[in-house]
Amino acid sequence: MAESKRRGEDAGDEGLRDERDELVDDVAADDDATGADEPVSRGGTATRERAADSKPRTRTESDKVGLFARIARFFREVVAELRKVIWPTRKELLTYTAVVVTFVAVVLTIVGLLDFAFAKGVLWVFGNPS
Repeated sequence: MAESKRRGEDAGDEGLRDERDELVDDVAADDDATGADEPVSRGGTATRERAADSKPRTRTESDKVGLFARIARFFREVVAELRKVIWPTRKELLTYTAVVVTFVAVVLTIVGLLDFAFAKGVLWVFGNPS
């Protein structure tokens, strides 16, 4: 029974192989038409190539920006970033606050109990000086 299923799947795969072979043949024909001697690029690089005649860009006197212009640009960018923030609703804010306060209270209780237990343990081991 399992063999008949496998044979059925293989028969279906034959049709797929034929289609893939045709696609591969089409791509190979396109490569031959464009010139197979050219290297194939599989991805870009992180840097851009510069033309041989282009000079590296340097700042000129007109490119310099004053102190107040830089401060104004900073505040404009801060406002632009704050507009991108998804602000929580009042209900979400109260929920988050309650979760944080509860978590801090639980951790505070655990640390307090551990401190008390270690203090009693140290006094038991070394004795009570008074």
